[in-house]
Amino acid sequence: MIKKFALIGAAGYIAPRHMKAIKDTNNLLVAAYDKNDSVGIIDSFFPNADFFTEFERFDRHLEKLKRRFNSIDYLSICSPNYLHDSHIRFGLRLGSDVICEKPLVLNPWNIDGLQEIENETGNKVNSILQLRLHQRVVEMKSILDQAPKDHKTDVELTYITSRGKWYFTSWKGEAQKSGGIATNIGVHFYDLLGFLFGKIQINQVHIQTHDRVAGYLEFEHARVRYFLSINEETLPAHVINSGKRTFRSLQFDGVEFEFSEGFGDLHTVSYQKILEGNGFRLNDVRQSIEIVHEIRNSKELGLTGEYHPFASKSLSKHPFST
Repeated sequence: MIKKFALIGAAGYIAPRHMKAIKDTNNLLVAAYDKNDSVGIIDSFFPNADFFTEFERFDRHLEKLKRRFNSIDYLSICSPNYLHDSHIRFGLRLGSDVICEKPLVLNPWNIDGLQEIENETGNKVNSILQLRLHQRVVEMKSILDQAPKDHKTDVELTYITSRGKWYFTSWKGEAQKSGGIATNIGVHFYDLLGFLFGKIQINQVHIQTHDRVAGYLEFEHARVRYFLSINEETLPAHVINSGKRTFRSLQFDGVEFEFSEGFGDLHTVSYQKILEGNGFRLNDVRQSIEIVHEIRNSKELGLTGEYHPFASKSLSKHPFST
């Protein structure tokens, strides 16, 4: 039976992956909302979908569609991070199950509130945690689950994805709206590490600025040094010389864990799992949200202890500083 979807955040860069997933699973997008109207991408997937730039009109329209179709089965959320919680609540109270992009929420207590509304409405919240579905990750999880229980893997995570000055003008540059660097570009990696290595035990922050964060995490089965940055000046020399602006490295006991390929259809796989009733739920995201919340509110330790080698790179000025 064809499921009917509505979507919030149609103009964002991630929205086309959700539209594709809806189409690939043979379902229908009936309505979409975004305050921006640069949404021509909809024509590639659902040209007949209704579109709104005012939330109030979108809300009223969904109520009409709900009466017409009996239900809107799913609400997909691709809006800015700080709006996820309220948009999820809207979807649940509409009577729909919800599919939301990362990070599901910014604060751990928001999860508790959403669980209460799930219980009240009987509807479900599903989070996109597509790295858990990557074939290489699934294989690695199987290998690690067979390792001696007292073994701790030494992990080094480096992720640098260069961003221009626009970043700091957008909501992504405001920590209260995006959650900061660790949340905005790192939450999937923290979720992946918890998925592979168990419960978090230690969470230390060495460096945290407007454009980077570095620290140490210890899980049940791993010791992790990490460095995340959006500043191209922090790229390794060989990457800069090659003309590239992104660098990602994940090493387990000194061996590179390569999973650069295989991302193309992971949103579709995520939707398939959700439609089968096997999506990632509120409790699945809790640990990663707790990790990024603690990082955001931690005092920097400076260059002491088990810090990532990139943490010592000189700091640049904020793009708008003088």
